Amino acid sequence: MSEAIAYERVGEIAVLKAQNPPVNALGIEVRKGLLAGIERAEVEGAKAVLIYGAGRTYFAGADIREFGKPPQAPYLPGLCSRIEASPLIVVSALHGTALGGGLEVALASHYRIAVPSARMGLPEVNLGILPGAGGTQRLPRLAGTEAALEMITSGRHVSAAEALEKGIIDKIEDGDPRGIGLAYVQELLQMGALRRAVGEMRAPEAVDFDAAYTATLKKGRGQLSSATAVRAVQAAAEAESFEAGLKRERALFMELMESDQRQGLIHAFFSERAVSKLPELEGIAPREVASMGVIGGGTMGAGIATAALLAGLPVVLIEMTDDATAAARGRIEGNLKGALKRGKITEAQYDQLTGYGLTVSTDYAALSQADLVVEAVFEDMGVKREVFGKLDTHCKPGAVLATNTSYLDVDEIAASISRPQEVIGLHFFSPAHVMKLLEVVVAKDTAPEVLATGFALGKRLKKVAVRSGICDGFIGNRIMNAYRKAAEYLVLDGASPYQVDAVVTGFGFPMGPFAMGDLAGLDINWAARKRRAPARDPRERVPRFYEMLCEGGDFGQKTGKGFYIYEEGTRGGVPNPQVAGLIARDQEEQDVTPREFPDAEVLRRYMCAMVNEAAKVVGEGIARRPLDVDMVMLFGYGFPRFWGGPLKWADLQGLDDILADIRAYAAEDDFFWQPAPLLEQLVADGKTFDDLNKGG
Repeated sequence: MSEAIAYERVGEIAVLKAQNPPVNALGIEVRKGLLAGIERAEVEGAKAVLIYGAGRTYFAGADIREFGKPPQAPYLPGLCSRIEASPLIVVSALHGTALGGGLEVALASHYRIAVPSARMGLPEVNLGILPGAGGTQRLPRLAGTEAALEMITSGRHVSAAEALEKGIIDKIEDGDPRGIGLAYVQELLQMGALRRAVGEMRAPEAVDFDAAYTATLKKGRGQLSSATAVRAVQAAAEAESFEAGLKRERALFMELMESDQRQGLIHAFFSERAVSKLPELEGIAPREVASMGVIGGGTMGAGIATAALLAGLPVVLIEMTDDATAAARGRIEGNLKGALKRGKITEAQYDQLTGYGLTVSTDYAALSQADLVVEAVFEDMGVKREVFGKLDTHCKPGAVLATNTSYLDVDEIAASISRPQEVIGLHFFSPAHVMKLLEVVVAKDTAPEVLATGFALGKRLKKVAVRSGICDGFIGNRIMNAYRKAAEYLVLDGASPYQVDAVVTGFGFPMGPFAMGDLAGLDINWAARKRRAPARDPRERVPRFYEMLCEGGDFGQKTGKGFYIYEEGTRGGVPNPQVAGLIARDQEEQDVTPREFPDAEVLRRYMCAMVNEAAKVVGEGIARRPLDVDMVMLFGYGFPRFWGGPLKWADLQGLDDILADIRAYAAEDDFFWQPAPLLEQLVADGKTFDDLNKGG
């Protein structure tokens, strides 16, 4: 027997205990142990087999250490078929999580029991594949086609109660998995229960699989794994036999294994786990944060306060007037009511958070005991410095003082007070209680333990924290400014804003740059453009149609009109017919002869601008690694996860081709299209961005 599976006999029952901490992942030794255990039980004349996991969980899925390596026998699909084919009664007792291959092992068992807290699911689509060990064939036979489609295409985890309701498990019982499992097997043997193989059950009902495929592809914005999983479930309903369905599932699984999207999703999976692990924080303990202060109660400040409250941190929020504090409290209470409605908190928790948890005040002295304070006031250096002066006066020694600035120089803010070592940038993304990204901006005097505290706070708030150096816009907004410029140049030269938005959403972004501008407020970007204007290089092309819209008082959704017109009560907008005239006027004033752009060229220019600026950000050390950029773009800017991020996408496309296109575009505008030195170096060395992630 493998050490990963312990074998024990309890009367007529063979007990197979998984002991592969921390999560009993289905690595090679576990698979060997399960196979050997089933075979031994049969040879020794047992009547039943119980499979359960020691420690905190049943099998929580595949062993990520095996990702990217050649598979070793016994393979999971064959193992599941062998478990199901056993003449003995095989029972799985579930606790913790039964995910992916773990749930597939349970489905291959003949009966399933779970503790009330157990959760289960088939999340393989999130890694760019589909359940490949019979999950798409067995789950529909137990839960029905519609329920199986929903679970498999979403990758959603379900509770034990929901699993029982759907027929995925047979029983829920309180207790430890070994105890409840043995009692259930004894009960089955006493009843004379027969072996009950899911694969021998009647095929599930057929549905309109073409419609389901189309809807799933649309919902996933082009993600192939979820849509392809629909075809695998279709085989469960329509294949001539269970074995033929398994064969079809395997063929579709292998198709996805070879896809670029699978590589992108695997990259995203590992990068999300690596991004917050910084060598410079090794051995550095963060400061304790038991309470937080927030300055400013607008949308951003209220969102930050909400995130802190939901993480169990008491919050003191400072506003300028009593009316403003009342409005801020209202925003926070509205956010928390949303969490209450979604079942994230209880009524009692809501009352506690809005009562004891939240203090609103106009007096900075109320911050005297706060361990960390974040300012979220107007994006103006004078205003920021004034706020930090007050924090310097009123906050206790050792308090971390953070700015939520999107663009301004954190070094300049830090230099304005007596304790620059306590200052850090914590750039949240709106709405801050929903968006997962947190850029942790390091100033030149930031103390190491203050940086560690920023990352610890990010983890507590369930954010993906990414280290950033200082430049205009840090990582994300700097890159966004570059690809937004590329979009504006496309429009100035002849494309329409609506073509650009359609192409970008077709690629997988939730919104195009012009619709996003309307959502954020065109006046915000207009203010930033005016701020940068005095330092603008005379060689830079400057489209004016954006300013023309703002000068006419059209700021997007907040005014009901921008690039789109928004009717009250509707979510989306329709193209604003006035925009075409503004663009034509801009073209005439700048002596531009418009031309048509194929959709493929629109996308290529947009993406090349993004990649080129991202390469500059990495090359300058603003981002330490390409994966840092990728995570910023995934979690803050809606980059499609199935491409892994812009620099993973660039690797998949080929860096030499991207550089060649950038050089070709430079023939018409050699100021904007200056190739990033890092990109040129990688192409010259025959390397990729991923080589840099691996230290190559």
